[in-house]
Amino acid sequence: MNGAVEGANKNIKRILRRMIDNYKCWHENLPYALLGYCTTIRTSIGVTPYLLVYGTEAVIPAEVEIPSLRIIHEARLSDAEWVRDRYEQLTLINEKRMSVVFHGQLYQQRMIHAFNKKVRVQTFEVGQLVLKRIFPHQEEYKGKFAPNWQGPYVVHKVLSRGALVLAEMDGRVWRKAINSDVVKRYYI
Repeated sequence: MNGAVEGANKNIKRILRRMIDNYKCWHENLPYALLGYCTTIRTSIGVTPYLLVYGTEAVIPAEVEIPSLRIIHEARLSDAEWVRDRYEQLTLINEKRMSVVFHGQLYQQRMIHAFNKKVRVQTFEVGQLVLKRIFPHQEEYKGKFAPNWQGPYVVHKVLSRGALVLAEMDGRVWRKAINSDVVKRYYI
């Protein structure tokens, strides 16, 4: 849940950056940014967040000034007909939500399939020489022109699911296992 909130905040900040020139008046444009965020269709779920909450699409201010077909249709309804239509929309909201869950599951399967197509399976054996990637948050990282790999190291033990225990060239074994995604074969 926390990741979803951080993602939403990041998108709202991006919308605000496009709307304002300086950061002094961001609070004046926040309602418009929120409306834009809530009424934009999400690729992952196939609908807008507004639809999931209220069971119908939002009426944006432009539709009030220049009526859309939906607004014209609702304007011709009597109060009783409008209430009946709204009640039908609300009874169908659970069905819409289930459809969104199904759409989200299909989307996740497509993302997993696309990711797995790019995955290269690497198999390592005990005694092979490998290099380990240096990440920017590590102490060994020295900036833009620093090397990206360190080593060589010897594969001391191959664990399940792609984990490796490495050893220094002098035989000292590392206490922690590392993921095989962060190493590559070293050829002499």
